[in-house]
Amino acid sequence: MIICAKTIITGDGEIVLKDAAVMVDGSGKIQKVGAKDEVVQAYPQEEVTDYGEATIFPGMFDMHCHLGYWYSQPDSFNYNDQMIMMYALQHAQAAFTKGITSVRDCYSPEGVCKTLKLAEEKGFVTIPRITHVNAGMCMTGGHCWDEVIEVDGPWAIRKEIRRQVRDGAEWVKILTSHRSHIPEYTQEELDAAVDECHRRGIKCVVHAGTHPSIQMCIDAGFDTIEHGTFLTVEQAQQMKEKGIAWTPTIMAYTYLYEVCKKNIEEGNADVFNDPVAAKEQRDYAYYEPAYKAYRDNFKKLYDTGVTVCTGSDMVMYGSPVLPVQQELNYMVEYGITPVQAIQTATSNPAKVLGKENELGLIQEGFIGDIAIVDGDLSEDIKNIYNIHTVYLNGKKVYDEGVRYV
Repeated sequence: MIICAKTIITGDGEIVLKDAAVMVDGSGKIQKVGAKDEVVQAYPQEEVTDYGEATIFPGMFDMHCHLGYWYSQPDSFNYNDQMIMMYALQHAQAAFTKGITSVRDCYSPEGVCKTLKLAEEKGFVTIPRITHVNAGMCMTGGHCWDEVIEVDGPWAIRKEIRRQVRDGAEWVKILTSHRSHIPEYTQEELDAAVDECHRRGIKCVVHAGTHPSIQMCIDAGFDTIEHGTFLTVEQAQQMKEKGIAWTPTIMAYTYLYEVCKKNIEEGNADVFNDPVAAKEQRDYAYYEPAYKAYRDNFKKLYDTGVTVCTGSDMVMYGSPVLPVQQELNYMVEYGITPVQAIQTATSNPAKVLGKENELGLIQEGFIGDIAIVDGDLSEDIKNIYNIHTVYLNGKKVYDEGVRYV
């Protein structure tokens, strides 16, 4: 098939093509990208779909989601294992409506993502490409202790990592900061976690938003730092030098700030009837400086050259599902271009996941994971909300409000 549009954003953060086309073969691989007339002439037997005044760009990644996060549901007592799987499947397939074709799940209940991927392999379901941790790890009484696994001490952490690798983890996640500047894991424990992961050939992601936890995680050498809310320019430079990527999750903290602020002003203690949000309400004092830190520092941090990835981390009941579109809007509002923002959701995540030679770019030889929006996305990031059509491996999975899964 040949698809064409007024604009193509390749995903590398720079190249924008006009009046161009993409030819995707029957195996789902991109065979040619170029001027519309040239591509059509090269493949005269191929069906041509012209999307007109639209933008073609790579299918996006959400690098920080929790597909099976059921804890915030007001009727959580109904969520047995089967219900949790249905909940996770619904969220996974909703990704297509946002232009998302790949996700990194940063913990769901153990076994959920592994089972979803097996179901996809068997042809039972059509879902985005999933890369996942098994279960997060925190110290006893640490951040999210009631949702993840509590592990203390270097050798206990190594043992848990070995168990998770045995059971199919593709990444490992550590949580080591919460809403204070008191670090949770020690440097020795963090060093052991990274060493064990890299020794076993697996990457590791860490939740760290405050000081000195951020610096401790940089020193340990994690592959990605999630949130990094109060990251400094000097630390971002260190991350670039060490090849550590940053997933800021601006949307998550800004959303919490706005919701908590509104509820305080309106005297509403219900907070969506959500037990998780009610707990977060108590941390309102954290969210205002967090929101301001992203707003005031994002562009300076981005300009260091640290690899930035888009992730949503949205788990509140009633909140937007996988809101990478809003995340990209914040990035542009805070100073980068729409084309640079798209790179944070396409080729940057592909590189971090080790898939830079097959995903994340509109380029010959790459897999045909493609999104199309109405309007010129290279000029106005708000067109990211105008998702028209999405292809996964060259097959249409979403088109004009209809999900083909």
